[in-house]
Amino acid sequence: MKQETIHIEKLSVGKIISLKIKDVMELTKFRLSFLVVFSAVMSYLLAVQAGTLRTSDVLFLSLGGFLVTAASNTINQIIEKDIDKLMNRTMLRPLPAGRMKLVEAYLIAGISGVAGISILGMVFNPISGLLGALALISYAFIYTPFKRVSPSAVFIGAIPGSMPLLIGWTAATGSIGLGGLVLFAVQFFWQIPHFWAIAWLLHDDYLKAGYKLLPSAEGKNRITALQNIPYLVALLGVGALPYIIGMSGIVSFVISLIAGMYFLLKGIQLATDLTDKSAKQLMFASFIYIPVVFIAYVIDKV
Repeated sequence: MKQETIHIEKLSVGKIISLKIKDVMELTKFRLSFLVVFSAVMSYLLAVQAGTLRTSDVLFLSLGGFLVTAASNTINQIIEKDIDKLMNRTMLRPLPAGRMKLVEAYLIAGISGVAGISILGMVFNPISGLLGALALISYAFIYTPFKRVSPSAVFIGAIPGSMPLLIGWTAATGSIGLGGLVLFAVQFFWQIPHFWAIAWLLHDDYLKAGYKLLPSAEGKNRITALQNIPYLVALLGVGALPYIIGMSGIVSFVISLIAGMYFLLKGIQLATDLTDKSAKQLMFASFIYIPVVFIAYVIDKV
């Protein structure tokens, strides 16, 4: 009986730790942070000179980028803790659900932010650290509150969302450079239809919180859907720039063109039938575009 009691206590402690880790991952938006790390690393691999690639640099860049993003996401949830209670999608997050104390979130945000910016600035260079700080500040303190003010928040959010490409580039080269700006532009134009597809699907939930993310005041209509098209067309051209400036080869150019055309077709489909099904397909097309195109750039690097 005694052994059984001890076993139950051990399981209880393990369960508590497991749930706490799960809450921290949800607070920091682990999957989103991983996407940020992926973009920064792809940019770094495109920028780094042959023979100078070091595994330790990739690991430090991944860690620094992850921590900065984790801090940004945590501050976002601190600011929106009361708003999150209003939406079905977010009401069970650690802070609105009461599973985590506010002081814990502040500690996670502070330690992650300082550590991430320090890694980027000290392991690599001050520019990388500064870009990390700018990404954190613009996402947490400008984009987050602006979501309830104007649909322009989507464009504001696309700036810190594209900053990892500049961070990765400067980590490898010490300067922003044309290549970094091109990669920044690719992710920037990609984010607009990506954001709007998600906002279309979550429109009713967003209304409860007062978020204004769709471009039309009327919400899910043809005007909103059609506004995706110019950015999807622009992405076709921007996606070709790495080939045009000699960063990558013809194979990645063709892949970016195919992926961009598929993305565009899904945008046209949404503008045609105005259904949630098409919005979901547009969202999934956006999920496909970035990893496929960026990996192609790296593999086909000139």
